[in-house]
Amino acid sequence: MKISVIGCGYLGAVHAATLASMGHTVVGVDVDADKVDHLGRGSAPFFEPGLDELLHDGRATGRLSFSTDFADAADAQVHFLCVGTPQSKTSDGADLTFLVSAMKALLPHLSRRSAVVGKSTVPVGTVDMLSRILSPRPDVLLGWNPEFLRQGTAVKDSLVPDRLVYGVRGGRGSVAGRGVTAALDAVYEPLLCAGVPRLVCNYATAELIKSASNAYLATKVSFINAMAELCDASGADVTELSEAMGLDPRIGSRYLHAGLGFGGGCLPKDIRSFRAQASALKIGSVEQWMGVVDSINLGQRARTVGIAQELCGGHLSGRTVTVLGAAFKPDTDDIRDSPALDVALQLATAGAHVTVTDPKAINNAWMRYPQLRFEKSASRALEGAELVLLLTEWDEYRSLSPAAVGELVRRRTVLDARNVLDAGAWRAEGWTVRGLGTNALVPAESVRTP
Repeated sequence: MKISVIGCGYLGAVHAATLASMGHTVVGVDVDADKVDHLGRGSAPFFEPGLDELLHDGRATGRLSFSTDFADAADAQVHFLCVGTPQSKTSDGADLTFLVSAMKALLPHLSRRSAVVGKSTVPVGTVDMLSRILSPRPDVLLGWNPEFLRQGTAVKDSLVPDRLVYGVRGGRGSVAGRGVTAALDAVYEPLLCAGVPRLVCNYATAELIKSASNAYLATKVSFINAMAELCDASGADVTELSEAMGLDPRIGSRYLHAGLGFGGGCLPKDIRSFRAQASALKIGSVEQWMGVVDSINLGQRARTVGIAQELCGGHLSGRTVTVLGAAFKPDTDDIRDSPALDVALQLATAGAHVTVTDPKAINNAWMRYPQLRFEKSASRALEGAELVLLLTEWDEYRSLSPAAVGELVRRRTVLDARNVLDAGAWRAEGWTVRGLGTNALVPAESVRTP
């Protein structure tokens, strides 16, 4: 099929590349000429494992191209809307400006019986609003196909998804929705043949599925982080608590790992948008619930700063601190709403001399936070540190040698805000180790090997 992908940011670039790898001819359209040029040369302007290889292959086969001209999408049979829907600057709701602009720009170039299918995360009622923009073209089909990508595993999530969701007019079984269903079945034929589950539903359900899924995941993360605070106060250990809870098949262990909390460009803004939707629909319980989830998550950052201050003897001013991690999660260079950088900035504001290191996100972070010091090399960043904070759980930080790191720092004290280090091994090398919810300080001397 000939397919266009409108919007070539994180979602759009991955979607375009994976569709081309399935054998479709795909043109990605974006108004950002630098981004289009970068993608057209076969590499992404951001880090995502496996994506550059797909872009290179798509370019080599001629099945994948990128353009700034909407006219290049004119003969596509299916047009995917993948533009950003960021949080509004004036409210918790989603800003649909880019989505509306993309639809209006695409409108003159739609061929008869083509399908426009949205993938962006949007509030309920968005598809109905877009259908009014599309009303001069009753011959064009409209559907919604929400994305479920996770940064760091987006290529795999696209090629081996958990499920495919089609939002169509009238929902499952409706005559009005058969055209969009057939078009998407043709797009995803390799995935359907491989047994990927497919759910057909109405517009409102499709709009809610991604937000509801993210709200549930955020709830699990904030719940276990609230338990971590309770464990610190009571003397319990949250890692043992979550392990026991996760063995219950009704609960499960995924997303039940206590730590610094979530960030990024999706989960925080999606739960705030969900809260705004609940408020507009006068569903107070959901509105309050999302508010508590968000508050707990943000509170973890302030709690981490407080523990860092405690480990520095009650004051941060003048202390030399090394922060391991700048990206909001490992395997990405995305720093949007990064808990690690939020904590680093709070430490610097309190007077600490902060050095941040990260395998992939240093350039992005340096441009955004010039008031912080950055080092690409973890070894150089660790030199002379009085306190080390592990804030993004990259594999290379998990596997650091406590003995080798001990030779670089001035004071062997580490705050593992992701609860991923082998605390016993670090303490055996003379380190004072503190986690979140793993209770308390165990003096290094009490466990140091002879």
